[in-house]
Amino acid sequence: MFGSYDCTSLKKLLEQGGKLIDVRSHFEYTQGALQGALNMPLEQFQYHVDNIDKDKPILLYCRSGQRSEMAKRYLQSLGFPNVHNVGGYQQLASCVG
Repeated sequence: MFGSYDCTSLKKLLEQGGKLIDVRSHFEYTQGALQGALNMPLEQFQYHVDNIDKDKPILLYCRSGQRSEMAKRYLQSLGFPNVHNVGGYQQLASCVG
């Protein structure tokens, strides 16, 4: 459904300066998140865009990949060139701390 990201590809993007952004709700984020991820809930995402570095890979995730796909499309519509929907939290939890 979404891009295929495994631990190796995720770590490679992080080594390139990628920034993890969790677009789940604040409650979901407090229940567990990937180490180093910023929480920018999809419902408030447009208010956080100015805090995102356009020059680095942006790695979006949520629970299933659907909300992160919406955030990805939004950022791409604003001209962000290096945006990745890396999928769901559970599938990536073992990859990052």
